[in-house]
Amino acid sequence: MNRLTSRILIGCTALCGCNLASMACTGISLTAKDGSYIQARTIENANTKLQSEYVIIPRGHRMTSYTPTAKNGMTFTAKYGVVGLSVVQKEFIAEGINEAGLSTGLFFFPRYGSYKPYDEKDSDRCVGDLELNTWMLTQFANVDEVIKAITSGKVDVIGLDKEAVVHYRIGDKSGRQVVLEFVEGFPYFYENTVGVLTNSPGFEWHIDNLNNYINLYSGDAPDHTLGRNMLKPFGGNSGFLGLPGDATPPSRFVRAAFFCNTAPQMANGFTTVTQSFHLLNNFDIPIGIEHKKDSIPDMPSATQWTSSIDLTNGKVYYKTAYNNSIRCIDLNSIDFMNVKYQWAPLDKEQIQPVENIHIM
Repeated sequence: MNRLTSRILIGCTALCGCNLASMACTGISLTAKDGSYIQARTIENANTKLQSEYVIIPRGHRMTSYTPTAKNGMTFTAKYGVVGLSVVQKEFIAEGINEAGLSTGLFFFPRYGSYKPYDEKDSDRCVGDLELNTWMLTQFANVDEVIKAITSGKVDVIGLDKEAVVHYRIGDKSGRQVVLEFVEGFPYFYENTVGVLTNSPGFEWHIDNLNNYINLYSGDAPDHTLGRNMLKPFGGNSGFLGLPGDATPPSRFVRAAFFCNTAPQMANGFTTVTQSFHLLNNFDIPIGIEHKKDSIPDMPSATQWTSSIDLTNGKVYYKTAYNNSIRCIDLNSIDFMNVKYQWAPLDKEQIQPVENIHIM
């Protein structure tokens, strides 16, 4: 049966919006003293509310990818159980982890990435870019397996919408993380030793751009004289004077790199997860800064949800713009052989719980 419906076209349009600059995701990673490895991220859309759900994929579940035409793409069966967080529709997992400890996430990559042209005669080997996370998570246990499969030429990654170009963060519980970018249809993998990812330009450009901030360091700048004047910091952290504060991808990359790599190492997975949420609070994007005053959407924040995944201990944590309470899905509590394929909204109600303190 033809799986291409009007829903996917509406979904891609909603995901991209009319202004790609409004898509602003920030990813960080941290390692605890006990070796627990954490990958966390925000997901933003400043133009419209994203339908966001958690998705449970059991072992043995059979899926068929979308293509840009009326023909079905690759059909594949899940080797590993998966917990994912989707956007727009359940098939589009933006961030997730499988039971082997592989975690993947997609980040928008407009203007710099590009896929090979879709050829309908090869549809049975095609996976849509917004479904590549699902394919990777259901098929592979670690980074090496992903690299081998994608570079082997056995799969063609295709764009489901010409505007919706993405790149990917892929990590496993060993603590290794790579970035995958497609340029003119060719896959490029980069070892991500700095541990952060945002959006365009390409990953190598962001790494080179860090050299522009060689003067930054944690702590306070020393007092010194200028002529006959003694210069003193106005407050703490003057060593970070010049750290960019805007919401563009290059500035967020720099900020995330310095915040992550100056953060103290926490004791275990859970304390590192809570630390990751505190760090990512700095990347919440307020509604209004990306709009003219007469076109501000009715949303509490452009940062629609924030997730933190403990790859070592198999736990997915998240909070949303509507409910800042942290929720957890523990993969260890799921029987992936017998659980049903299912999905549900990240928020049962889009209401922020408030605890009332009763004074006696």
